[in-house]
Amino acid sequence: MGGAAVSEPPVLLLDVMDTLVVDPFHRELPAFFGLTLPAYLAQKHPTLWLDFERGLCSEADFLDGLFRDRRRFDHDAFIACVQGAYRWVEGMEPLLIALTARGVALHALSNYPVWYLRIEKELRLSRYLRWSGVSCITGLRKPDEAAFLTAAAAAGRPPSGCLLVDDREANCVAARAVGMDAVRFEGAGPLRAVLEARGVL
Repeated sequence: MGGAAVSEPPVLLLDVMDTLVVDPFHRELPAFFGLTLPAYLAQKHPTLWLDFERGLCSEADFLDGLFRDRRRFDHDAFIACVQGAYRWVEGMEPLLIALTARGVALHALSNYPVWYLRIEKELRLSRYLRWSGVSCITGLRKPDEAAFLTAAAAAGRPPSGCLLVDDREANCVAARAVGMDAVRFEGAGPLRAVLEARGVL
């Protein structure tokens, strides 16, 4: 007698910043300029980061226009500060190791510029996942529904065969709207419990 069919585990589409990797935007970037986060937000260019994330401007152009007043600063030192600040969110590397050992397919789905290559250099996320859904490559940012559909296609699954893990509720809501399961990230421990409950781990 044949046993019950075992369903294929979903592909995990993983947000990166503040889900897998601590985002230096909140602390290290303002501190480099001797600013608080509110002061940094008030002085930086209001939209250039979004262009940088979509791959619409180069790193050099982004750095030149980072501030509204186009002030000069040491670009090399700034980049070194950013790259040196990348570190794992607590507990997430062991969780990725466990998922990889289980044979779960993992893909990044991240709003981020070409700096993802600097994350890769520091932490080597490609040991566990494919960088297939980064906005600077696709030109698409969450929560645009096309970002989720394109990521699912790149993973070779329909949206219903994917599970988004993201720290922003708006992205989870948008993913569910296209038929994708989604879990809001609240830490490695809670995520592990959710994945165990769903039979992924």
